[in-house]
Amino acid sequence: MAKRRREKDDEEDKPFKIPKFDKDEFISRERRNIKSTIIAFIFGFLMALICFGFWALMESETTFRWPLVILVAIASASFIKYIYLRINLDTSSFTKKNWFSSYAIYLFTWLIIFIVLVNPPFYDDQDPRIDLVVLPNMQEYGGTVKIYAKITDNTKILKSNIVFTIDGEEVPIENFKYENYIFEYTHESPNNLSEDVTYNFELKATDSNGRYTVEGDAFSFSNNTIILAEPDNHDSVDSNDDIRFKVDADISRVYYVIDDQIELNTTAGERENYWVTYPEYEGWPAEFNKTVKIDVVAEVVYYFKNYPIKFNNTIVNNESYYFIIGDEDDIGEKTPEVATMPQPEFVQVPGFETIIFIISLLSVVLILKYKKKNKK
Repeated sequence: MAKRRREKDDEEDKPFKIPKFDKDEFISRERRNIKSTIIAFIFGFLMALICFGFWALMESETTFRWPLVILVAIASASFIKYIYLRINLDTSSFTKKNWFSSYAIYLFTWLIIFIVLVNPPFYDDQDPRIDLVVLPNMQEYGGTVKIYAKITDNTKILKSNIVFTIDGEEVPIENFKYENYIFEYTHESPNNLSEDVTYNFELKATDSNGRYTVEGDAFSFSNNTIILAEPDNHDSVDSNDDIRFKVDADISRVYYVIDDQIELNTTAGERENYWVTYPEYEGWPAEFNKTVKIDVVAEVVYYFKNYPIKFNNTIVNNESYYFIIGDEDDIGEKTPEVATMPQPEFVQVPGFETIIFIISLLSVVLILKYKKKNKK
C-alpha cells in the first residue's frame, strides 16, 4: 500500500511536458481540410445547377418534383469520397467529423444555391393564383354585386397588369381596386330593370415575367332572388306555422325584421335554398289579430384562406310581407335561433421549409451526438 502511494507521489512530482508540435503535419492537415471544404462547396454548386436543369425540364404540376431533386442531391453525396480519391486527397486520417463536415457543406451549399436558382429573378414557372368569389351570385333589383379576388404570385402583381371584363367589355382600371393582394369591384344594379339579366365576367392577372391566369364567373339580377314560399302573404299564422323563404343565391344566413325593429334569424330548411322560421320565437307580438310587417334580408359572408378580413354583402327583398297573428298563447315565447356564420380559416401547407427544418434538426442531433461521444 505504501509502495503504491510512493509511486503515485513520484508520478505527481514529475514535471508536465508539453507535447511536441509538428508544424509540417499541422500545415498538411489544414491544407487537406481546406481543400476538402472547397471541393465539397464546388460539388454542391455544380449539383445545384444539374438539379435545376432537372427541375426546369419537369412540369410545374409534377407531384414528385421536389422529392426527386432532393433524392438526386442526397444520392450524389456519395461521389464526394470518389472525387477525393481521384484528386489524390489523403483521407486515411479522416475522422467521422471530417466526413460529416464535407457532407454538410455539400448539402447546405446545394440547398442554398438551388433555392436561389428556382425562384425569381432567375426562374419563374408559376402562374398567378386567383381565388375568386361573387357576393352574391344573384341579387335583387336595385342591389349591388361585389366581386372579390385574392391574387397571389411569387412575383409582384401590379394593378396595371390586371384586366377585368364584363360581357367582353373591359372595365376601366379606375373602376376597381387592388390593394394588399385583394381585387375588389362593385357592380350596381341597372336602373328600371323589368326582367332578369345575367352578366359573365373574366379576371386576368399577369405577373412581371408575362405568366398569367384567367378566372371567370357570372352573376345576375332577379326580382325573384328572395320569395315567400309559404304561407301566402297576408295569411293568418299560429305559433307552429312554417314561414318559409326561398333564396336562390348562395348566402350565409337569412334574417327578417319585424315592424322595422326586431331582427330574427331563420334556419336552413330540409330543402335546398329554403329557410324557415316560426311565430313562436321571441320578438313576435302575442296580440291576436295584429298585422305584422316582415322585411327579409339575406347576408353572404366570405373569408379567403389564411386571410382574416371579412368580405360580405346583403340581399334586401324588394317586397314586404304581412301576417296576421292567430289566437294562441305561446306566440313569441321561444328563444330565437342563433345563426352560424363562416369564420376565418387558416391552413398550414407543408412546403420546402419542412425539409430544411428536418435537415437542420438531423444536423444538430449528429453534432450533439458527436460531442457527447468525445466527452466520454
